[in-house]
Amino acid sequence: MRTDFSPDELGSREFYRLLTAVIVPRPIAWVSTVAADGTDNLAPHSFFTVASVHPPIVQFTSVGEKDSLRNIRATGEFVVNFAPASLLQEVNATGTNFPPEVSEFDAAGLARERSTTVRPPRVAASPAALECRLHSTLELGDCTLVFGEVRHAVVSSDVLEGSHPRFGDLDPLSRLGLDEWGSAGEVRELKRIRTADFPRGFTPSAQAGEGPNAP
Repeated sequence: MRTDFSPDELGSREFYRLLTAVIVPRPIAWVSTVAADGTDNLAPHSFFTVASVHPPIVQFTSVGEKDSLRNIRATGEFVVNFAPASLLQEVNATGTNFPPEVSEFDAAGLARERSTTVRPPRVAASPAALECRLHSTLELGDCTLVFGEVRHAVVSSDVLEGSHPRFGDLDPLSRLGLDEWGSAGEVRELKRIRTADFPRGFTPSAQAGEGPNAP
């Protein structure tokens, strides 16, 4: 048995809450920017992903017109700081709706670190950061998709194995539904199956055949 939901019947706000409860976990773009008057801004955005490999472009969505978006439009630069679970309280605090003249770095007690290629500072305690130049924006409904070309990346040597960041040491924070947050759980390795090895390389899950559409 399933329950059906229609965005027209449920309403946009309630349907948004439904979407953010089933599209989980969502990685967090902890975006630092600088306003035209020099004020540093820092805010978490949980609609975030890689948009292009070559050139390297990342994308986050601003729901409505927020300081991050205004600053990026004014300066053309931003930094995506990695949001680790150890900084949950600070990440949450930077989501507070402060007025533009208040720096979330100061409000949350976060130290700044000078970036290499852009003006916005990095979060010193974050284990990784992507310095970006604005590529383009796209308006969709009441949201704006922001595309940034990654010009420089830094990763703490403490979490590296060679040139590869270790997932467990990064300990990523994620957004779930309502006021729920997630952290890394069990990590499993599973190689992609080559066509020549399928179905010999395929092992069905234990629950296969037990879904609502099973015969």
